Amino acid sequence: MSDFLHRFADDFAGLNASNLHRLGELYSDDIQFRDPLHAIHGLPALQAYFSELYANVSELDFQFHGFDEIEDGAGYLRWTMRYSHPRLRRGKHIEVEGCSHLLWRDKVYQHRDYFDAGALLYEHLPLMGPAIGWLKGRLA
Repeated sequence: MSDFLHRFADDFAGLNASNLHRLGELYSDDIQFRDPLHAIHGLPALQAYFSELYANVSELDFQFHGFDEIEDGAGYLRWTMRYSHPRLRRGKHIEVEGCSHLLWRDKVYQHRDYFDAGALLYEHLPLMGPAIGWLKGRLA
């Protein structure tokens, strides 16, 4: 079990709109961050992304429940993200399961998130949500 992954998860879970300056403690200046919706290069761009993210949600919380170091300086975190957005699901909570693949030296220099973008966003949009729900039902 990796001490680095546990520390990173604790520090990441402690982020909020008022302490995003702490991203520099977690990530290198040349961070490469990618998820199904974004590709971000460099710490200033990552800070701008997180600032916008926290400005648009009413609540955002990460619970980490898996810590897998696959080799020195590389590992996975499994997590559940819970958030609410005033324009999605009438502001009710949305939960999304995912995992993060991290590469690090003293700080994380590559962060790749894997999650279902539909469960995060598309299923909760007023016009797309019902259509996606119908399609999932037909495919099941």
